[in-house]
Amino acid sequence: MFENMNIVSWNVNGIRACAKKGFLSYLEETQPDICCIQESKALESDLSEELKQPPGYESIWHSAEKKGYSGVAIFTKIKPISVNFGLGIEKFDSEGRVIQAEFENFILFSVYFPNGQKNEERLAYKLEFFHEFFKLTNDLVKMGKNVIICGDYNIAHTAIDLANPKANEKYSGYLPIERAWMDKIVSDGYIDTFRYFNKEPKNYSWWSYRAGARKRNIGWRIDYFFVSPSLKNNLHSASIHSNVLGSDHCPVSLTLTIN
Repeated sequence: MFENMNIVSWNVNGIRACAKKGFLSYLEETQPDICCIQESKALESDLSEELKQPPGYESIWHSAEKKGYSGVAIFTKIKPISVNFGLGIEKFDSEGRVIQAEFENFILFSVYFPNGQKNEERLAYKLEFFHEFFKLTNDLVKMGKNVIICGDYNIAHTAIDLANPKANEKYSGYLPIERAWMDKIVSDGYIDTFRYFNKEPKNYSWWSYRAGARKRNIGWRIDYFFVSPSLKNNLHSASIHSNVLGSDHCPVSLTLTIN
């Protein structure tokens, strides 16, 4: 028996703000099996019951210590076997950037990778986060685990992944040192699921709020589903849902065939 499992990832840029713009309606209408969110910007204790327990879902939250900052969550119809938070490194875990949820057929990560635009220190923090995070996932892959890593990577990998590559070569998010990390992920065998199915340009997942960028589709593809090579034969489809509003990012999705 084969069945399809649909997983969504969405940087909501504030779950309470996104809820006011239709997040719960989106969840009710699309009914993903699992929905991962990034940049929740909320403590679980500050959320309404409606947001913590939408009909049919349980939710898992990992929030930053700093109020109104960062944070990740998972809404799931399927109860995880186990859940882990963070990387075991205080300077990363205090920002609420990683949830690891183990299910029967895979381990799923909802990740909000750091933004390196503020200064050189934050760029170094971002690169160290990548190093520590993928050390963890590579160990799991070596143990024979199926791994799915979804979230906001805050990097456009290649020129096809942003509208104005030349103009952004010296800015964090498209620096050679950051794109080299994306190259390394691919060389380690992880599959960029959207590019596995779609090689077309002008597919973006984030647009600046300034200058009507979204309307003109002047965007970046920085939200990804990467999977371990062991899941290649389970890939059914991957999509970017640019028509869904509510954040400066749009949802991205992955459908797996599970047997």
